[in-house]
Amino acid sequence: MSVVRRVCSMFPQVVGFSKRNISFKTLDPPSPLAHGIHVFYCPDAVGIVAKLSDCIASRGGNILTADVFVPENKQVFYSRSDFVFDPAKWPRAQMEEDFLKLSQTFKAMRSVVRVPALDPKYKIAVLASKQDHCLVDLLHGWQDGRLPVDITCVISNHHRASNTHVIRFLERHGIPYHCLSTTKEEKREGEILELVQNTDFLVLARYMQILSRNFLRSYGNDIINIHHGLLPSFKGSHPSKQAFEAGVKLIGATSHFVTEELDEGPIIEQMVNTSFFMLFF
Repeated sequence: MSVVRRVCSMFPQVVGFSKRNISFKTLDPPSPLAHGIHVFYCPDAVGIVAKLSDCIASRGGNILTADVFVPENKQVFYSRSDFVFDPAKWPRAQMEEDFLKLSQTFKAMRSVVRVPALDPKYKIAVLASKQDHCLVDLLHGWQDGRLPVDITCVISNHHRASNTHVIRFLERHGIPYHCLSTTKEEKREGEILELVQNTDFLVLARYMQILSRNFLRSYGNDIINIHHGLLPSFKGSHPSKQAFEAGVKLIGATSHFVTEELDEGPIIEQMVNTSFFMLFF
């Protein structure tokens, strides 16, 4: 689903409901400017937003979108800032140094800055099962340039014939496809780990398998799941059926980080659409 399109360039660890939620947008950047993304996670304190804004503005940058989250009773601060800047006035090395000083000031647990036009692309692998819709949408988003990543391979636990759309697409773009059939007793996680050794993170495009604790700890990097329902409600399998039986009139999708608890990881992005079945009520 298209909810994944923003995922590959963001890593905000957002948990729970926010007591402070700030969001604003300005105009799209002029062409000579470069686009940057900064993700910040630190103990909550007074003045973080001001210092973040000043860090960017003092170098001539302009914030396009800023999202701030402070979960209830957690005393932590999360933010994601999209901004534009002139690389001639704010060199990439200087930017790294400026955000490092900011992270040291606020004792940040995580501070990541990305300039997609200048930085190496993240390497990802995609895991999918039988249904194609999430995988196809992700592949088309990548083809259109909306996902600034390199897809190293697609791994599936279901066979796809050589004349299918997905296989033809992957062959045309030189992306390896690996079919690893699974059973309840054999998830073939060792083989998957070998295939994804050199990736920065994984995307589960409706991969209908639960990854074990050992797999998550062995892999060590972020894993993003696309759940075909609105978390935290309707976890696990058949979320649309669960929503229908509960009388819910809105459905959607959630992208979230994978943790050892099923569908409990921090939510990255959600999209809502009106359910088709509300038309019958």
